[in-house]
Amino acid sequence: MIIVTTERIPGRETDQVLGLVRGNAVRARNIGRDILALFRNIIGGELKGYTQLQTESREQATERMIAEAETLGADAVVMVRYTTSMIAGGASEIMAFGTAVKLK
Repeated sequence: MIIVTTERIPGRETDQVLGLVRGNAVRARNIGRDILALFRNIIGGELKGYTQLQTESREQATERMIAEAETLGADAVVMVRYTTSMIAGGASEIMAFGTAVKLK
């Protein structure tokens, strides 16, 4: 499966557009990360626990998007984008979406 953020794949021709595919992940913070983040806010620096949480969520959303594309018989997903939003206090969603295509 080829995943790109561009409209086209260099050297490849799109045969068929199969449609929108997406995957999402909703994750909640935990008290341990919140306490460490509170201390980090005081002294400054990266919130590594939150960075890891967002990275894992993005990977899971991407995997789910790919799985949806595979069910359509896609060879690639083009124009891939990510969004994030707050769902509730302490919980956020990451969504990956793009256009599933069949290549020649």
